[in-house]
Amino acid sequence: MKSKAWLLSAYRAKSHAAWADWLTATFGKFDWQRLELPGRHFAWRIRGNPLSWLDMLPTEKPDLIIATSMVDLATLKGLHPRLSGVRTVLYFHENQFAYPRGKKQLKTLEPKMVQLYGALAADRVLFNSEYNRTSFLKGVRRLLDRMPDHVPPKVGDRIAAKSDVLPVPIRPIMPAGTRDPRLIVWNHRWEYDKAPDLFADAMIALADRGVDFGLALLGQRHEQIPEALTRLRETLADRIVADDRLPLNEYRALLARAGIVISTSKHEFQGISMLEAASAGCIPLVPDALCYPEIYPAEYRYPADDRDALADRLADWLAGNAPDPANVDAWYEERLEPAWRAKLMDEKTRFHEEMGRSRDA
Repeated sequence: MKSKAWLLSAYRAKSHAAWADWLTATFGKFDWQRLELPGRHFAWRIRGNPLSWLDMLPTEKPDLIIATSMVDLATLKGLHPRLSGVRTVLYFHENQFAYPRGKKQLKTLEPKMVQLYGALAADRVLFNSEYNRTSFLKGVRRLLDRMPDHVPPKVGDRIAAKSDVLPVPIRPIMPAGTRDPRLIVWNHRWEYDKAPDLFADAMIALADRGVDFGLALLGQRHEQIPEALTRLRETLADRIVADDRLPLNEYRALLARAGIVISTSKHEFQGISMLEAASAGCIPLVPDALCYPEIYPAEYRYPADDRDALADRLADWLAGNAPDPANVDAWYEERLEPAWRAKLMDEKTRFHEEMGRSRDA
């Protein structure tokens, strides 16, 4: 018999979905039960998922639960006492302590407390980058240092002791036979946390210098057109070769022939889209902040939030001084699969192929 595992994802957004699909497909020897909620209504999702799943949990007790950090794991276990002895792994794609606050976000501690209690309730806590882990632990300590009294000592240390870093694997893209070294790609969500205004400012400044380049404006956008996208369309229309969220095969084909991929993000915990583009041979240019220093050497980084530095670096690269493509082999599926297998089959999670047989012996 197969060991039984539940995969709980309270916010099936693009990267969360890709990770969940990869995990269950790669470790198909295990009997997975998946519970996932749509990636919308953030405030309700992060606080309400135990209620949404109140009557939906499988009746048979699993050997292991692996949940994303959007799952209110502590409440879920409290509502279902039969899960108290089940070993659990909490996986952090992001953390609310390092998430930049937008104008529409509620000023509440609820999301942070959900993740703090979840990390305390889990047996193992995994993060997709060292930056994610460090910023979460630092945020926990800062928050608890502000509390007036009755705070137990070294809460962050307790979580750190059972934590580890394990990135989301990427599927590499084969570079095309021919490449346009002057084609610049933006492949991020057009939202405040990705700083599209900074990107637009830098592209317009670059064009004002007379530099020759093309633009592929990709990534998710909502019905209301972002101001940054409007400015680019109005100012640099003759340079735009793609402007849409493309089907997957067209998206991968464009990355395979583009020259440069840019991030201006104010938050990034792993940067899947940048890693995919880099695997295709695009030269990445990223802020010298967040998770990027642990992935890309200094020649691929510019001072964060600095429009002029970004434009200067691009002008220099487009003049023929670009570095070679970055090596991101360490994030490929075949490189990370053994590490994931080791964590899932670790005795500390009691999740291994013999469990089903020993349980029913």
